[in-house]
Amino acid sequence: GRLSGTRARLRDARVQGPQPKPDWLKVKVRTGPNYLELKALMRQHGLHTVCEESGPCPNIYECWEARTATFLILGNVCTRRCTYCDVITGKPPVVDHEEPERVAKAVGAVGLRYAVVTGVARDDIREDGGAAIWAETIRAIRRHNPGCGVEVLTPDFRGWPHAIATVVRAEPDVFAHNLETVRRLHGVVRKGFDYDRSLDVLRIAKRERPDQVTKAGVIVGMGETDEEVREAIDDMASANVDLVTIGQYLSPSRAHPQVDRYVPPETFDAWAAYARSLGTFKHVESGPLVRSSYHAREQEEAGRSG
Repeated sequence: GRLSGTRARLRDARVQGPQPKPDWLKVKVRTGPNYLELKALMRQHGLHTVCEESGPCPNIYECWEARTATFLILGNVCTRRCTYCDVITGKPPVVDHEEPERVAKAVGAVGLRYAVVTGVARDDIREDGGAAIWAETIRAIRRHNPGCGVEVLTPDFRGWPHAIATVVRAEPDVFAHNLETVRRLHGVVRKGFDYDRSLDVLRIAKRERPDQVTKAGVIVGMGETDEEVREAIDDMASANVDLVTIGQYLSPSRAHPQVDRYVPPETFDAWAAYARSLGTFKHVESGPLVRSSYHAREQEEAGRSG
């Protein structure tokens, strides 16, 4: 079937190695004063960001110039194994209850205007999947940095309503949880997660706090069809998501599944037009270089004013 064919293509691509990147994915290095200052401060304070450790992200120069960065909490070892992800899977460290304060002070030290917080899945924390640490991180950033926006990009907390509510009640500016891929491929590339459960996470967040700005996204180039992407857009609309992101999958290494296809910019434009035509989303960010936190502050402003 199509699913087994996708597995075979991803396996074969890993053996054959990466395809050359098209011109629209080649990013020029533009290291302005804010970027250089943030880089020096990150090293000075011994901080780690997803921006640097995930490839690095192709948008790091633009985002850091705008003083937006993404922090990783609850350690750097995940209890789940997603094939596209570069985060280590294994037994995570003991929960560090001082981490929220350290992250909050780091946000102030580097002078961020908008902080995005993401984290690994912690199925080992039986009571709430680590939701209490997420909530305290939001509150700590607010205490130390009034005026700084806070966005969280969470795991699914096993779909537990009480855990999702714990995070939402801390009132992040944006609550984000990604589908990452289309329904058919979820079991292949996002093991341990469930497509419908991810949609439920977004619904629960909105139900718990109706004015909560929610956000979700997918990455493409892992074997999906254009029609399946449109179906995922429909599903995000059905979950009352406010902000949507669609971006190109880029393989972290030769050990990971390689890109199945490089989607041209005009296709991303067509998906954006389709999403906007539904009339439910407050903002749509769709393009080859788009990531969940790309233009995060601008997206949050659109979600608040929409």
